[in-house]
Amino acid sequence: MAGSEAARQAANMGVPVVLHEMRPQVGTFAHRTGSLAEMVCSNSFRSDDDERNAVGLLHWEMGAANGIIMQTARAHRLPAGGALAVDRDPFAEAVTAHLLAHPLISVEYGEITELPRDGHWIVATGPLTSGALAESIKAETGAESLAFFDAIAPIVYGESIDMSVAWLQSRYDKGETEEERAAYINCPMDKPQYEAFIDALLAAEKTEFHEGETAGYFDGCLPIEVMAERGRETLRHGPMKPVGLTNAHKPQEKAYAVVQLRRDNKLGTLYNIVGFQTKMKYGAQTAVFKMIPGLQDASFARLGGIHRNTFINSPTLLDNQMRLKSRPNIRFAGQVTGVEGYVESAAMGLLAGRMAAAEILGATLPPPPPETAMAALITHITGGAEAKTFQPMNVNFGLFPPIDAKGGRRGRKDRYKAYTDRAKEAFTAWLAS
Repeated sequence: MAGSEAARQAANMGVPVVLHEMRPQVGTFAHRTGSLAEMVCSNSFRSDDDERNAVGLLHWEMGAANGIIMQTARAHRLPAGGALAVDRDPFAEAVTAHLLAHPLISVEYGEITELPRDGHWIVATGPLTSGALAESIKAETGAESLAFFDAIAPIVYGESIDMSVAWLQSRYDKGETEEERAAYINCPMDKPQYEAFIDALLAAEKTEFHEGETAGYFDGCLPIEVMAERGRETLRHGPMKPVGLTNAHKPQEKAYAVVQLRRDNKLGTLYNIVGFQTKMKYGAQTAVFKMIPGLQDASFARLGGIHRNTFINSPTLLDNQMRLKSRPNIRFAGQVTGVEGYVESAAMGLLAGRMAAAEILGATLPPPPPETAMAALITHITGGAEAKTFQPMNVNFGLFPPIDAKGGRRGRKDRYKAYTDRAKEAFTAWLAS
């Protein structure tokens, strides 16, 4: 995501770019193709509300900055209520085709195994940085790479879902069209079914970490077993919450818990189990997930899994131009810098591409104004966060300068709208300058 966005931004400023991609020659645990910008964990860019949501605001900023990731996502969006979900394979194929066709971008396939000494570089290797390059980064920075474990959710074949039990509905019927209001498949559970599911989840065989692996989890992508271990009701108040949903088959019955599945492709043949990242072993996953009403005969296109993600301690290593302080010809961008999420990663690629191109052209591009979503992220990774406790972060209004209440308290919705109005004005002025 970040590398693709950086390449396109720099090339559009008139700077020739060579984009290095190790896949498909060298694969990773999570990727399936050699396409650029392949989505591996989810197919959702999360909320698309640019008036009251921080990630929706980031969508808006990237669109305003002519970002290829956001343009392509909108061209391949799927119904998902208030979220921006995309048809993942056509999305990646479209990004790849665009970059290959750009007159100032060339793509070279093969692994980069060490930090280059000469030239201007952007390291946007994502959380699955290859072992050799990770060692080179570690040797250069003199610091241990930080890491956390990330999990992916399973994908179910739509035709194997029992729609006499499940029903179509977005939570609170969100969406402007009938298709959007019916963008999710919902599987209900009564209390005994939920209790039995939690028991099976806790007892299931899980992937164990190797000795010496001490990385923690990113809170925004916790495996469901870890959430269940925090309390039997945790899932029912998280990804399995029943609020805002009415069982179309039994409208008078209130479900105790609900599992939601989101469409994963335009054909509607694949569905992602929302929030069901897992570290259960494959055999256990099949048995436990088939306990969900409506999924008793489910066939899985992909089972869940867990992998180690690597990121650098950016607050100590990067300047406000995203350059490595010890080697300023090298910038870092994307999830390897400690931002979390597709959108956040691509946004940091957008800034790194523009900043690198500006430097090559003999200028310095100032970071975006502090009121903006992009500034919230770049500030977090280049000095705003406490280095000793630095962890991956999604964009959120807690990273923004506070809104002046002007003598009175604002309601949450009004306050969030004030954040986005202020950010849009500042970002528009920054782009114009």
